[in-house]
Amino acid sequence: MGKVAFVFPGQGSQHVGMGRAVAEVDAGRDTFARADRALGDALSRLCFEGPEADLQLTANAQPAILTTSVALLRALDRTCDVTAGHSLGEYSANVAAGTLEFEAAVALVRKRGQYMQEAVPVGVGAMAAVLGAEAETVERICAETSGVVSPVNYNCPGQLVIAGDAQAVAAASTALAAAGGKVKALPVSAPFHCALMKPAEERLQVDLRHASFEAPKVPIYVNVDALRVESADAARDALIRQVSRPVRWQQSVEKMLADGVTLFVEIGPGKVLTNLVKRIAKEVERVNVETPADIEAARNAIAKHR
Repeated sequence: MGKVAFVFPGQGSQHVGMGRAVAEVDAGRDTFARADRALGDALSRLCFEGPEADLQLTANAQPAILTTSVALLRALDRTCDVTAGHSLGEYSANVAAGTLEFEAAVALVRKRGQYMQEAVPVGVGAMAAVLGAEAETVERICAETSGVVSPVNYNCPGQLVIAGDAQAVAAASTALAAAGGKVKALPVSAPFHCALMKPAEERLQVDLRHASFEAPKVPIYVNVDALRVESADAARDALIRQVSRPVRWQQSVEKMLADGVTLFVEIGPGKVLTNLVKRIAKEVERVNVETPADIEAARNAIAKHR
């Protein structure tokens, strides 16, 4: 049989009400309680009730998505053969693999969100989605544009994201549109995964170096290299480097497919990764677990691949 991959969403999937249903299950209730204790505030109430403006803040959205994902993972109560996550989701993948304890992960991503927001003043940086352009074209135009701008998310064929300083992103967006791409500015508070995030990476590195990492129980396919890692040091190093470098999601999925993955189970709020995997490989089976109502179908799909 084929391999089962658990994949976890990143920032942007948050919404008020997420996690409320799974918190009615023992495993989910316990996960949210543990997050509240680890952070010293009512993250659970923010997830369930909002306000939305507070949930959207990077320092809140990141631990909120992680906690919801891990609550659903524990409620699913199944194991995977490999795991991966999109940006922030790589922390959920490390929890799933046993590399990081949940409380350590939720505290780390709270700091990660704070550091990323503080690295660049609001309005100085920008991000834009680029649709319908080849990766090589996006890379070339960014390289030819003055200022800091680069591809930062390789999501799926024909869908990339660029980030950098606002003027450079605007100039590259104009050039990409002239080259036939469809460009859409993204409503984000910071230019994630570009060179402007280096100060955040340097701050987070200190925290990650002090955190306890164990060897993963299953391989993790990391964003920064689109390769599998199987040691504690490699998992930690990947989390450090990903802050200021691109998320190579398409390449990671292609590598998992080449290594025998036949089922992708997205665990967490939304269906972003399920849809991206479909665009990367239409033939591969995909299920998502967003509420307890999705668990039975996911368990059945997993059983078929065992």
